[in-house]
Amino acid sequence: MKYQVGDIVLLLHSNEEGEIIDIINDKMVMIDIKGVKFPAYMDQIDFPYYKRFTEKKLFEQKKEKKFIDDIKKEKGKHSQKVIDGVWLTFLPVIDVDEFGDDVVEDLKLHLVNRTERAYHFDYKQAFFGKPEFELKNTLHPFEDFYLHDVPFEDMNDSPIFEFEFSLVTPEKNKADICTASLKLKPRQLFERIEDIRSKNEATFSYRLFDQYPEKIEEEKIDLGVLSNRYKIYDAVQVREHLEAPRSVVDLHIEKITDNWRGMSNLHIIGLQLKTFEKYYELALAHLQPSLIVIHGVGSGRLRDEIHDLLKHRKEVKSFVNQYDPRFGYGATEIFFQY
Repeated sequence: MKYQVGDIVLLLHSNEEGEIIDIINDKMVMIDIKGVKFPAYMDQIDFPYYKRFTEKKLFEQKKEKKFIDDIKKEKGKHSQKVIDGVWLTFLPVIDVDEFGDDVVEDLKLHLVNRTERAYHFDYKQAFFGKPEFELKNTLHPFEDFYLHDVPFEDMNDSPIFEFEFSLVTPEKNKADICTASLKLKPRQLFERIEDIRSKNEATFSYRLFDQYPEKIEEEKIDLGVLSNRYKIYDAVQVREHLEAPRSVVDLHIEKITDNWRGMSNLHIIGLQLKTFEKYYELALAHLQPSLIVIHGVGSGRLRDEIHDLLKHRKEVKSFVNQYDPRFGYGATEIFFQY
């Protein structure tokens, strides 16, 4: 191969020199220029020796005697950085198959910070709602942070990429937490890959947020005024008057009602979801650490509906639908965080 890790190369379109830090495949390399890392095609780079040699010759040919009074002061060069938010960037790693066709083997994921602030972040990646990868770290201003590789074949399994950001240096008027998530559909992914191929680009990106959000001030309620009009109960007393919680909830329709025969499928799934919400809220009210929901196997519609609801609830730490000797694959266990 023409290039190796550690080689100093010249970026042809910008005339900048950098170091090769990784060989991605037989067509692409990863380059580091003054701490900024990015991929480049091999036909976009060259060794800088020829450039240095020719510049030296030209300089020697045009060398003239100059007096100190004739030397002009250089104007300071100011390179303005683009500030447009925090992005999740995908780099397809392409290989050649046995038929000579280019195929995508993996996707390299990078978190790109194009803002002037530094953030702590908690990154989670899941397939079908099941956590697969988690990483906590710090993202500095204008930094490109490598997250991990995802096999391209796994992108058919409804991947979800979730982020929780917080400021390294807290600001009084800024929110404590900023959350962002991305759910990719296979068709959408293939279209983006074909798009960058047609444009001869190396990556495609999704913006997670453009500006870190402002803090929303909560309206303060004067409990003294309310107590004159309403009776206020302690939270412990309220829990004592609630219906008893359940650690296992069976959503089979025959367990919910005796009058299920003749119901439409839409009516059945609506009643099942209503029952799920009831015992979900009871579990939270009683501060349960977990809850098992039996949804059965069937067509998977009820399971998918419940999983979609759980993905967007902050009190859900994680949930898993795996084989259990009691329920097979027909139950999901939910773990809460308070």
